[in-house]
Amino acid sequence: MTSSALIPAKTKRNVAVLVAAQAILGAQMPMIFTVGALAGGILSENPCFVTLPITMLVFGSMTTAPWLSSLMQIAGRRTGFLVGTLGGTLGALTAALALWVGSFPLLLLGSYLSGIYMSANGFLRFAAADTVEGDFQPKAISYVMAGGLVSALIGPPLGTAVAESYAVPFVGTYLAAAAINVVGAFLFLGLDIPRPPKPEPGADGGRTRMQLLSSPTILVAIICAMVSYALMNLVMTSTPLAVVGCGFATSSAGLVVSAHVIAMYAPSFFTGHLIARFGARTIVAVGLACLAAAGGVALMGVELANFFGALMLLGLGWNFGFIGATSLLSKAHTAAERGRVQGMNDSIVFGCVTVASLASGGLMNCSGGDVIQGWTAVNLAMLPFLALAGGALIWLAVMRPNGSRFS
Repeated sequence: MTSSALIPAKTKRNVAVLVAAQAILGAQMPMIFTVGALAGGILSENPCFVTLPITMLVFGSMTTAPWLSSLMQIAGRRTGFLVGTLGGTLGALTAALALWVGSFPLLLLGSYLSGIYMSANGFLRFAAADTVEGDFQPKAISYVMAGGLVSALIGPPLGTAVAESYAVPFVGTYLAAAAINVVGAFLFLGLDIPRPPKPEPGADGGRTRMQLLSSPTILVAIICAMVSYALMNLVMTSTPLAVVGCGFATSSAGLVVSAHVIAMYAPSFFTGHLIARFGARTIVAVGLACLAAAGGVALMGVELANFFGALMLLGLGWNFGFIGATSLLSKAHTAAERGRVQGMNDSIVFGCVTVASLASGGLMNCSGGDVIQGWTAVNLAMLPFLALAGGALIWLAVMRPNGSRFS
């Protein structure tokens, strides 16, 4: 058991910086996710491709994760996070320009560049795990994720407030996202996480990627993180389209997304404590059950209350599933394997999220005759993947009943 009184001051400062980064820089993510599909609807000639900006955002994160993880392993976390803010700034400015000149391909390029920041944001949780060991590790991860609660409170309202500040809708939202990146970059000047030591010549560099994937714990952690994040993205990407398509205002869509993001991050204040008490596997299982419940509520109707209830359950399910899987993964590899396994994990996770965001638009707009049929298709698509993750957890319990660490 790690007492908070025994945690070094530098560790506490690092966690505080990471929490602030999640809170301030993370505010751009709900802003971009809220307007991405709506901006795509303005510029895209094909309704099946309106969510393509979100797909490119996640695709950018997927393709960035391997080299950004390697960069952090070599040059340190601070350098990697600063590169992320640079990508976020360039991406937001490019997207604003795309809307101004009416170019859908340019909007996709801006979305891809913004994915560089999204990838860096994903490594905040791993940086928290780097700072401490023992029982405080899942709590540190959880505290950093809890910073997203602030981003949920300031992001969507800020995005809505500036969405119509220019003649072209949503230009102001992307300009605000660029400003957030510039301001937030200064936070990382206070981050002091030592670089991993360079391995001595001939030293054991750890397992290969295939050997890591053959570990039941690592494999199941990746599957559960992948399913939790992909299903959250699948439903969330279509939500603004569904809310507006059912006759509600754009501001209502922003409120639903805001409630969703609050549900994603608010539980983080106690998720780490729950993991420490009940174990990561149990919390992941609860998360998967919440995701299933979210689909059930969404299928019950298309009133505003249904959207709020479904998206809040979706956020809670993501929180338990994703943080639980991260905690499971962080204890299943050595320091020498850290960069390799983290980059591989996020590349796989965001690869599947990319497919989910692309499928979201197709299911929503091209799988039925109206908005309700499309929304139904989106939520029914969750079922096979929930079965996959649930089956993987059961398999792990059979293979590793005692939860051995590097297996």
